Amino acid sequence: MSQQPTSASLGEPDLVVGWFQLWVHGRQFPESADYNDGNWLRVTAHCGARAASVWVQGPILTTTDIARFGDQCAAMHSGSLEAAALAPLEPDLEISLRVADPLDHIRVQVEITPDHLAQAHRFVFEVDQSYLLSIARQCSTILQEHPVRGQEGQEVG
Repeated sequence: MSQQPTSASLGEPDLVVGWFQLWVHGRQFPESADYNDGNWLRVTAHCGARAASVWVQGPILTTTDIARFGDQCAAMHSGSLEAAALAPLEPDLEISLRVADPLDHIRVQVEITPDHLAQAHRFVFEVDQSYLLSIARQCSTILQEHPVRGQEGQEVG
């Protein structure tokens, strides 16, 4: 069994949403330039509060997941969307943001598990609407370091 990482050993997270933190370590297939394989990221994700702490690691999301989430957070900030989601194909992690009240508080729900067949962990908390631009900027910074490769529907061969 591998040792659990710590925030101190990982350094500053690349993405922070309230109690949630994400560190991007690089691409799963750094040599691949195609859309299907070239966009998977190796990450560590953590959510913790009130004596609960859940960590997941591995190639569980893509650059396109990050791009979509950042765009949706920017759209929420401008008022053109009421919800945003980081919803990768892998079942280890999902984050949803939704306008919670007329004061524009944002309800955040993080579903995170290192073992989706035997465990389920959900964290629910609120952040202020002002966090949305910061989240969008953090996603943009990740994409500057790891831009989307290829085009959707691109044939590999």
